[in-house]
Amino acid sequence: MASLQDQLLKAGLINKGKAKQLHHDKVNQKKVERRTGAETVDDARVAALEAQQKNAERARELNAQRDAAAAQKAVFAQIVQMVQANRQSKGNGDITYYYTHGTKIDKIYVSAEVQGHLTAGRLVIVCIDGKVELVPRVVADKIAERDESIVIRVKKTSDEVDADDPYADYKIPDDFTW
Repeated sequence: MASLQDQLLKAGLINKGKAKQLHHDKVNQKKVERRTGAETVDDARVAALEAQQKNAERARELNAQRDAAAAQKAVFAQIVQMVQANRQSKGNGDITYYYTHGTKIDKIYVSAEVQGHLTAGRLVIVCIDGKVELVPRVVADKIAERDESIVIRVKKTSDEVDADDPYADYKIPDDFTW
């Protein structure tokens, strides 16, 4: 197999004098390296190694992002599967139940029995892709481990009474609707 120098000569890209000069320079450089014991730095090789390292680092970052997105998608699929397997009926929907979702107050229509379960904390509201579902508290805890923002918990009101409250003797029931 012909060397690169022979191929360039055959193609007419360099002449014999230039090839001889390059060979002579290379031999002289090796002699100088042996005498001084120092290696000369090949700038092209260093630049190629740096570019290769940068490309490898970028590939690692892209792989990490891809893996994170795949893991997040898998977690969401687990949540959807848990909700579909454990969702509870809302009843015939004759009572309006209000809840807060973020800064917004939303409502769902439930039966009296379901309202009692929601108030007691046995059922929890889960909101996925704009759909509202009811799941048991145990399942909601498992969902909250994966993504807390999906689970909407009913906040228990404290039974502590302010000492200066003039209406302390008049309790408002939890299931009171306006």
